[in-house]
Amino acid sequence: MGDAIRIICAIFLPPLGVFLQVGLGKDFWINLLLTIFGLYILGIVHAVWVIARK
Repeated sequence: MGDAIRIICAIFLPPLGVFLQVGLGKDFWINLLLTIFGLYILGIVHAVWVIARK
């Protein structure tokens, strides 16, 4: 159930989904940069990938 909530968060705000999964690690910062620089779709894909692999 927890992963489903994280994935829903990742769809609307990708860095939040990553933060809930791994905290302020390198994956969070990579995702934040992807999302900020206008690559929102890549931010979502990265967030879902991070959530699914852990």
